[in-house]
Amino acid sequence: MLSKDGVLVIQGDSITDAGRFGDPEQLGVGYSRMVAKYIDNFYPELSMKVYNKGISGNRSKDLVARWQEDTLDLKPTVVTILIGINDTWRAFDSNDPTTVEEYAANCENIMKRTKDAGASLIIIEPFAVPTGVVTDAWRADLEPKIHALRKLALKYADAYIPMDGIFYNLSVNAAPEVWTADGVHPSYAGHRIIAKEIIKVLEG
Repeated sequence: MLSKDGVLVIQGDSITDAGRFGDPEQLGVGYSRMVAKYIDNFYPELSMKVYNKGISGNRSKDLVARWQEDTLDLKPTVVTILIGINDTWRAFDSNDPTTVEEYAANCENIMKRTKDAGASLIIIEPFAVPTGVVTDAWRADLEPKIHALRKLALKYADAYIPMDGIFYNLSVNAAPEVWTADGVHPSYAGHRIIAKEIIKVLEG
């Protein structure tokens, strides 16, 4: 998926955003920066452009609303999408749930538009590590959304990264707080795991 003069657009919510609006390079301090710098360091001849377009607080419906301007207008050759945890979170902190059907429809909308534009598509599974704010009720809301996303990925995605499962397995061998303090937002180590998985796909 790495290509000469390619364009990688990294989309999502606060996990992706990671403070990008306070960063002169607009990459933030998380996995987007790690991926961008890896490409710069190891593939400088490609001159590949990387955009972090994550926005804190976004849900799947927000990506639908800004997909043309913030993704397709950038003429991407590769797009990564990590979205869904706020579709769960808002049900518990704002009594504003997103149904599985709504989430699936929103995700299918942006996946189809991305593939129709000719870009390769990497879907990153939303995750909720069992620590911090994450409860069994969160898990009960999120897991059906993950199942719906996996089905859509089989139809549209060029690669699917099962991030929820990856973090779950890592948390068996190390305290969950190593990867995220609140169960949602990754630590530096957690961001490194996400970046590593994306790089494996890009290089594959």
